[in-house]
Amino acid sequence: MKTKMITAAAILVGLATGAGAADLKPASGHTINLGAVNGSAYYTVEDGGLRLVATVAGGETSAPVRFISTLADGQAMTISVPASGGAEELTFRRIGDRLVVEDEQDLRASLAQ
Repeated sequence: MKTKMITAAAILVGLATGAGAADLKPASGHTINLGAVNGSAYYTVEDGGLRLVATVAGGETSAPVRFISTLADGQAMTISVPASGGAEELTFRRIGDRLVVEDEQDLRASLAQ
């Protein structure tokens, strides 16, 4: 029984971080590609938490949009862009001192298999 619970917990942790999950390092850029919307994100370590800055635009002629959020442990910020088959999403999740980037499209694809 204990082994089954440990196995189930490991599977849930894997699903929570998603197939497209990756750690983002402080002051390192992360490329955002959500269909026709592209941009970049980075974070810095501040007294109040991890300050995440994401800038996206829907092409070279559209005005960029910037999102800024200071995340405490356990908090997340999701960028969602409407698409023909639903929405494309990218989630930045703080887990302890780490910032994990989760590509929701990859998670759905991995669950469908």
